[in-house]
Amino acid sequence: MTTAETSIAHSTFVIERNYPQPPDRVWNAFAQPARKRRWYAEGDHEIQEFEMEFRVGGAERFRYRFKEGHPIAGSAIANESTYQDIVPGKHIVMTSKMSLNEKPIVMMLATFEFRPGSVGTDLILTHQGAFIEWPDGPKMLEAGWRSLLDRAGNELAL
Repeated sequence: MTTAETSIAHSTFVIERNYPQPPDRVWNAFAQPARKRRWYAEGDHEIQEFEMEFRVGGAERFRYRFKEGHPIAGSAIANESTYQDIVPGKHIVMTSKMSLNEKPIVMMLATFEFRPGSVGTDLILTHQGAFIEWPDGPKMLEAGWRSLLDRAGNELAL
């Protein structure tokens, strides 16, 4: 396949969660590197790098390799993100590129909105992506974010 024949799928999804914790506690789970690493980066893979400079223009880098037993064991994932806009306690806007074995597979824009709810905090994630040669990517990435936001809820409950 030539570059001109590259297949790109576009997708937008919105995920809403309510966490019973106050907005500042939920915000901190996204803004503090050690807390975010626990719910976002740790899992059934080998972390090679996790860096987070939480400021407008700051970078977030997350690299990992899948462990034995995974369908693509040994494969490396790299996420390179830039924080485009941050309003403390209100929203985070970031752009990201995800690569599989050094080949870009998705470019993303993610907006996280934090709103006081009737109980706790309402979080709204709006995710837009361009998936390169990854037709199942939109469905898989949305499922991944749903799982990650559940993990964030577990982190908040500690």
